[in-house]
Amino acid sequence: MFVYEVEGLKQTSEASYPIRKSGSVFITVPYDRMNQEMQRITRMGGKIVSIRPLAMGDGQAAAPAKAPAKAKASTAKVPVNTYRPKEPFIGKVMSNEPLVAEGGIGIVQHIKMDLSAGDLKYLEGQSIGIIPEGTDDKGKPHKLRLYSIASTRHGDDMNDTTVSLCVRQLEYKHPESGETVYGVCSTYLCGIEPGADIKITGPVGKEMLLPEDPEATVIMLATGTGIAPFRAFLWRMFKAEEKKANPDYEFKGLAWLIFGIPVTPNILYKEELEAMASEYPENFNLTYAISREQQNPEGGRMYIQHRVAEHSEKLWDLMQKPNTHTYMCGLKGMEDGIDAAMSVQAEKNGVDWDTFRKQMKKEHRWHVETY
Repeated sequence: MFVYEVEGLKQTSEASYPIRKSGSVFITVPYDRMNQEMQRITRMGGKIVSIRPLAMGDGQAAAPAKAPAKAKASTAKVPVNTYRPKEPFIGKVMSNEPLVAEGGIGIVQHIKMDLSAGDLKYLEGQSIGIIPEGTDDKGKPHKLRLYSIASTRHGDDMNDTTVSLCVRQLEYKHPESGETVYGVCSTYLCGIEPGADIKITGPVGKEMLLPEDPEATVIMLATGTGIAPFRAFLWRMFKAEEKKANPDYEFKGLAWLIFGIPVTPNILYKEELEAMASEYPENFNLTYAISREQQNPEGGRMYIQHRVAEHSEKLWDLMQKPNTHTYMCGLKGMEDGIDAAMSVQAEKNGVDWDTFRKQMKKEHRWHVETY
């Protein structure tokens, strides 16, 4: 059961309760009638300003159904800051493989590191810090940079002793000189050789953890290297070796990845993704937004926000479920476009998107990590 706070309702034959001339009306709605009630409120001229689960004190006992708060990933045993910047763990690079196919744009590498000499454990959705070698222009050691982990807790080799990153070499034009500038840490990582020592800190982060509910709906919105945590999620859900290693977690829900990239050769982990989508068509939807090859309805480039708009009705319906989690990872600029796309759909249902998104955030169902 959920409680809708509604403003602006008009008295019609559809109203089964008295309508106030001003202020809010609070309507209790069963989960399986949420969409129908939204449509009815819209027809009556109302606007939903908040949605919350029915709780004790609302005039009746709360239903024993799943509540959004239970969808939160458990953080009780999440490892954090096992290694800190002053005393980093010294790992060793095992491999550094290119992820961009021939004809692609830029340099993106998959870097696997050995953790066997230490005690660095992590969970899917966390990040680690990397301290690049050398000093800055003031002669001081470089500060760490954080990177989302691209492997599950068991690592790519399934032996609990590795961690992997997905790193793009940062490259941009200096706004004054026009010279090409390369990112310090990303360049260091993209060029690092197998066998090299590497300074690692962390792990950190509880925002992007995968929910423990094996029947959850997991919506993943990624651009570029924002795919990193979602690779870890999808491996945990669908990889045969992972399924054997995690008998207490058998994913039976729905995972939907909407992935924005510039050209087809830049689809990172393409073979892995498409193999899982082929093997688990009932549980994994894979949608690409390839900006320089596909067109949006207006004839321009197809970006991730256009795919979200295209599927907004289905996404909206899924977000009404109390065990649906939505994750966003990638360039910070993606947020506004996605908000705009979902605002249109929310308005069709008489709901203010900003309010609804904040409610999902409060229920630990809206997760964002952009940079």
